[in-house]
Amino acid sequence: MAKQNVAEQFVDILVRAGVKRLYGVVGDSLNPVVDAIRRNAAIDWIHVRHEETAAFAAGAEAQITGKLAACAGSCGPGNLHLINGLYDAHRSMAPVLALASHIPSSEIGLGYFQETHPDQLFRECSHYNEMISNPKQMPRLLQTAIQHAVGQSGVSVVSLPGDIASEPAPDKALETALVTSRPTVRPGDAEIDKLVAMIDEADRITLFCGSGTAGAHAEVMDFAEKIKSPVGHALRGKEWIQYDNPYDVGMSGLLGYGAAYEATHECDLLILLGTDFPYNAFLPDDVKIAQVDVRPERLGRRSKLDLAVWGDVKETLRCLTPRVKPKGNRRFLDKMLKKHADALEGVVKAYTRKVEKHVPIHPEYVASVLDELADDDAVFTVDTGMCNVWAARYISPNGRRRVIGSFSHGSMANALPMAIGAQFTDRGRQVVSMSGDGGFAMLMGDFLTLVQYDLPVKVVLFNNSALSMVELEMLVAGLPSYGTTNKNPDFGAVARACGAYGVRVEKPKDLTGALKAAFKHKGPALVDVVTDPNALSIPPKISAEMVTGFALSASKMVLDGGVGRMVQMARSNLRNVPRP
Repeated sequence: MAKQNVAEQFVDILVRAGVKRLYGVVGDSLNPVVDAIRRNAAIDWIHVRHEETAAFAAGAEAQITGKLAACAGSCGPGNLHLINGLYDAHRSMAPVLALASHIPSSEIGLGYFQETHPDQLFRECSHYNEMISNPKQMPRLLQTAIQHAVGQSGVSVVSLPGDIASEPAPDKALETALVTSRPTVRPGDAEIDKLVAMIDEADRITLFCGSGTAGAHAEVMDFAEKIKSPVGHALRGKEWIQYDNPYDVGMSGLLGYGAAYEATHECDLLILLGTDFPYNAFLPDDVKIAQVDVRPERLGRRSKLDLAVWGDVKETLRCLTPRVKPKGNRRFLDKMLKKHADALEGVVKAYTRKVEKHVPIHPEYVASVLDELADDDAVFTVDTGMCNVWAARYISPNGRRRVIGSFSHGSMANALPMAIGAQFTDRGRQVVSMSGDGGFAMLMGDFLTLVQYDLPVKVVLFNNSALSMVELEMLVAGLPSYGTTNKNPDFGAVARACGAYGVRVEKPKDLTGALKAAFKHKGPALVDVVTDPNALSIPPKISAEMVTGFALSASKMVLDGGVGRMVQMARSNLRNVPRP
């Protein structure tokens, strides 16, 4: 039997770790690894058009499956293209292993063609970043990288010179058992005791939930019922906590709606559950705050804490809920539920008048129809910018749908690449890319990847020929919009030229039929919807405190754009409020 080389051993270890595919672009120093994949039936090479797409796709796959995913780039410019998608995966806590192939080891440090230093470049967007400079480092170094990515939920980067990849692997190399899942983390008894005491002493408690509540929906609902607490959420917590939630008071932040802001400020104890909500201007500074998070470095970095609890949300609540005293007074909860319903009623009218006749089409209407037609277990990948707004306001979670985007890193052009990774996990599951025209055009080349692999991703393109979120930021800062307009083609025709299903929609009456036809189509499809670029409601007064992006006062101007089916849920919750 022929002796394995380092590249073959590298690929075998990825397979042992559960990696099913490697996203990337082939080239020079990466060729030994790609050839090893060609000869290994347990793993596929996924050829994308841009390495940034490879990293986004791997990050999305990891978020959908919860398992390790992988991407690769050739030496120099090739692996450098990975960096934006790796930043996003790292900040989204997605376990990703990135292979950064390198120039010949004998030439490192001598200004060789395409030389960069990946062991330095990726340091800030990874938990582990090392170079294999000797075959004897295998397999231990790669195993260590995998343990970091899985154990710490983030990115590991391994640099591998092409000549080292082709060398024979060491004899009798030590192969340890690989950790491919994370344990639960229970807080210490002292912290539980302190939190129980704080809860029992408080009269008005609000829970504010983030993505760390994934898998803990039942525990959060049981806890909220026992302490009669309103439950708000951040954007990344929406898909995990909003559905089947009779205590829901909406979302806080720039894209927020409902009574979440009031609930977090009018309580006397705020409990932050699994959230690294970055906008501290939206958090109170005059109430007691306790925070529960599985990542201890995140405790207290957004607000002054009265208690920091290190533990995952599900396990913490399992320990906590049986020990707190049940509260009988619903007055604060009912008050917040009423405020929430009233707030939603106030904006729901904004884009419900004659939407079926308005041209250009209201993007809110597009999102609303999309929400109605999409499958109950659909995966939505969402471009940064106004598509974030429409997804936050109109896509209804139900415990089976997923909504992923660049919610922490905030990168443009993420939706299409993420849809690629999401669709590869299950070709039979509906995947919808909610793309803006700016983001789609930025990495439009990878629409060809959909065609090449016949991935049935449905791209719904919100085409207003503008970078609308940037325009909003300029207006908030008191600046005239400049450099924000796009001269776009008929993207439906572009899709057809690529060999996919493509259609352009300019009238509201044609929207439903176009979406149904695209969803019915078995392969990739694109629906280019021409939307209204003026779909923002600017307040009569803009305060001096409104700074670019995410200032507290900006919440007053956030999009008078309706809230989709959330108003029905709020009304339903209000029916449960006892009448005097």
